[in-house]
Formats: sequence, C-alpha cells, structure tokens
Amino acid sequence: MPPPDALPLRTIPLDAWHRAHGARMVPFAGYAMPVQYGASERCRGGVLAEHLHCRAAAALFDVSHMGQAWLTGPGAAAALERLVPGDIAGLPPGHQRYSLLTNDRGGILDDFMVANLGESRLFLVVNAGRKEADFAHLAANLPADVALIPLSDRALLALQGPGAAAALGALCPPAVALPFLGAAALPIAGIDCLISRSGYTGEDGFEISAPADAAPALADLLLAAPGVAPAGLGARDSLRLEAGLCLYGADIDETTTPIEAGLAWTIGKRRRVAWDFPGGPILRAQLEAGPMRPAARRRVGLRPEGRAPARAGTQILDSAGAQIGTITSGLFSPTLEAPIALGYVRADLAAPGTRLAVSVRGAALPASVVRLPFVPHRTAA
Repeated sequence: MPPPDALPLRTIPLDAWHRAHGARMVPFAGYAMPVQYGASERCRGGVLAEHLHCRAAAALFDVSHMGQAWLTGPGAAAALERLVPGDIAGLPPGHQRYSLLTNDRGGILDDFMVANLGESRLFLVVNAGRKEADFAHLAANLPADVALIPLSDRALLALQGPGAAAALGALCPPAVALPFLGAAALPIAGIDCLISRSGYTGEDGFEISAPADAAPALADLLLAAPGVAPAGLGARDSLRLEAGLCLYGADIDETTTPIEAGLAWTIGKRRRVAWDFPGGPILRAQLEAGPMRPAARRRVGLRPEGRAPARAGTQILDSAGAQIGTITSGLFSPTLEAPIALGYVRADLAAPGTRLAVSVRGAALPASVVRLPFVPHRTAA
C-alpha cells in the first residue's frame, strides 16, 4: 500500500463551490479542504479576518469531511453505551451529547457527537481521520438488532457566531427554538436537513447535515443571509483553541485518557457506579487517585508571556528548567492578541496560577497555567 500522503485526496461535496469563492484548498485528514478564503464584501480575507468575523457576526464552515452515520434499532442506545463512558440511554429525544469512544486502557479512540432523534435512531458525527476505524469498531461490537448506517452522501455545514440564529431563523424559524445541544430534523427551503444547535467554536451556532446534492444550494442560501461570510479550517482551529476545546490527534488520542485530558465530565453519573465500559476500572482508579499524584499528567491551558506563540511540540519547563510537559496546540490568539496554548504537565503543576516556562527558539519564556476556556463561551441557553 502507498503511504497515506501519497494517496489522492478525496473531495467534499462543496469542493467546486469553495474554489469558486476563492478558497485556498489544503490537504487535511485525506481531503482537500478550504483553509481560508479571499477577500469579500463582508470579510477582507485570511484566517485572522475570518476568525474575528465569526466572533462579530456569523461564519459558514464546511465540515463535510466528518463521518456521519445512523445507529438504528431498539437497542441502539444500550449498544453504544457499552462502548463509551457517557450516559446514552438517558439522552432525551431531540438532544445531542459529546462523548468518547475508549479502549481497554482508557485511551480515547475518538471524540464524537451523538443525537437522539427519536424512533430508536441515533445520529453520530465522528472525526474525519477516524471515521473508518470508528465505524469498523462500532460495527464489530453491535448486537444483531442494531444497525450502523454510514452516510457518505451527506454534507455538513457549521454556521457559527452571534448572528447565526438570525441568519438561519430567516430560512428555518423552528431552528431558533432549539436549545444548546438540541437537535431536530427540519427543512430549510425544502431541503431535508438534520440541525443541531452546536459547533466547535465556543460561539452560538448550528451544524446542518444535508444531502450532498443539495449542499451548494444550501450554502448559497446561508451565505446570502445578512452578515454571513465563509470561513476555513484555519479560523475554525483558532476559534476552538480559544474555546479550550480538544482537537483529536493533537490534544487527545489513544494514549490519552479522559481524566488526563480534563474530560472526566463526559463520564455520566450513572456510569460511575459500575464503570462497565472499555477502560472503566482504569479511569476510576485515575479519578480516585486525585489531581496531585506526581506521576500523573493533566491537560492545561497556558498563557506564555510576550507575543511569540508556543506551537505544538514545544517543551514545557518547570522553575528549574526541567521538561515537565509538551504543548499540543498553540497559536497567537486573534481575540486576546496574545499567545495561548494547550499542553500536558505533571498533575502537581496543573493548578491555575502555577508559574512555568515554554522553550521557544531556545529561550525559556515565562508562562502561567490558566483556567479554560481562554475566551468565554457564548452558546445558547
């Protein structure tokens, strides 16, 4: 088999649409994806402008590379719950939840969203780089009465920002009534869509799944709404980092547990009784050991001093100059106009206010552990 980087890039349903709107396309997770756009009337172009436009108005992102699937059957919730630490059986119809697939060592196979759309139907959205592995893992562990149906013929758009509700509400008034993490099947201008009030920017917004052949028309409708401008993966990454959200493959992976990653809240209260999911006993032991176990590590937010960003792979140092961790995501925050980063450090050095340093271009720059998120979330109630 040729190496992954030698394989031809897959295209998303809106590939031609993006190119027509001046997008710069780059390889990401095996797909050609828009990283940023040229100037337009509403947004002067570039990652910085797209990021700030999302914070001020509304940005339209294409995340059609993500994996979408139905999980159907009377035992769908129970079957999925056996593979995750989340409370899936208790997820009410019309609601969505963030959850994790874990392995027997407690490592994170992937993070994903699951929505209960009623009638024994769960709608899943998983990461692009993990979808084949996720779907194989799920299919291999499902009982006979539960079916996994991957949806390769759908696009997924994310409309994000304080103007998102007004923009979508003009096209689909019932969508505005959705609470944060609400989900429903609703039409937009005659296009059958699955809409959730969610996103990965820390802003209010919606994720909209639609048939692939209707995606260009839907994108045109959304982009025509007042205040909406297209945005690429560059702005999506800087927004999610300001929101303190993990990127799979960077901040979390199979070697990282939910406890280490600061995701213990994904373990449902009811699931903490039997711990009967992959890695449950290990995660219980980590949780009960407490945050001050010196051998453990924890994901933290860091604010380096100055203006030089500490990128992924940068060493995190203690007061004596010894390496005690590594940056997993880092950049210069457009909103804060300062560098921010996520990384892992020893648990005894993870408390907010702890003074550390980061090694940038051979210099130890002072940095402080801070509470996440870096920028407060502004999601719907």
